[in-house]
Amino acid sequence: MTFSEEIKNEALRLGFDECGISRAEDSGEEDRYMRWIEDNHHASMGYMERNIDKRLDPRILVDGAKSIISVALNYYPHRKQPFHAPQFAYYAYGKDYHDVVKGKLKQLLSFIRQHYPEVSGRYFSDSAPVLERFWAAQAGIGFIGKNTLLIIPGKGSFFFLGELIIDLELDYDSPISENCGSCTRCLDACPTNAIEEPFLINSNKCISYQTIENRGEISPEISPKLKNYVFGCDICQKVCPWNRLSTPHGTPEFMPSEDFLSIDLIKLTEMDEEEYQKLFRGSAVKRTKFAGLKRNVNAISKNRNK
Repeated sequence: MTFSEEIKNEALRLGFDECGISRAEDSGEEDRYMRWIEDNHHASMGYMERNIDKRLDPRILVDGAKSIISVALNYYPHRKQPFHAPQFAYYAYGKDYHDVVKGKLKQLLSFIRQHYPEVSGRYFSDSAPVLERFWAAQAGIGFIGKNTLLIIPGKGSFFFLGELIIDLELDYDSPISENCGSCTRCLDACPTNAIEEPFLINSNKCISYQTIENRGEISPEISPKLKNYVFGCDICQKVCPWNRLSTPHGTPEFMPSEDFLSIDLIKLTEMDEEEYQKLFRGSAVKRTKFAGLKRNVNAISKNRNK
């Protein structure tokens, strides 16, 4: 067994569902990425305009980088909110994924250092300028779908991604050949037409952007189309045929509390900041802050009253 295979086996032992390895090199994505920025498809997410050189070439982000170990961790829920309740994206059901994924990657780096003590590296999970989906696809974990998400054949797209970038040469995997074919269900189902064309998201129109990253008022064009989502959106994933194969995750930290599953519109409307802090302590929902969540609740309340 090669050491690369040992790394993958250890990743699975730690609870990851997939692991692949790609060479650290220039991504070649500059033209595509810069067009997206120049067209203002990143909306108000100014951080997407910073550290572009590091985002495009991980060797600039991590000194001496030679290999990118990409991992995927399932978050598809065992239990779901009632359909009539204000909806939270599945990824926000449990504890903050940043901490969970990075905790496991820290252990993976420790495993590598048991064999190569001098190895240097850094680990990330949506926490640095890294083209996560691109490198996961390069590592053969899955392919990037028309909704721009990574799709793992036989498993779907409800996965958190993470990377361990190290200065050690390893054996590298190859991209896979699967793709979306002629399917356009995600484009057809998006209520705001945020997927303007295959593989292109205009964040200004995206419900996830409007309810999480947007710090101002929700766009008046988007607000009536929020459906029942108060945090994020899973529509383009729920309609994806690949997600018929989704199975519940095995990570205890991602299990929702009974208090979370009992949330309804009345509770969210009456919730004060102390209750918000208690219910969403250690949760990715904190990203939108109390004022942002209240803004979203007010928006769907107005839609229901029309």
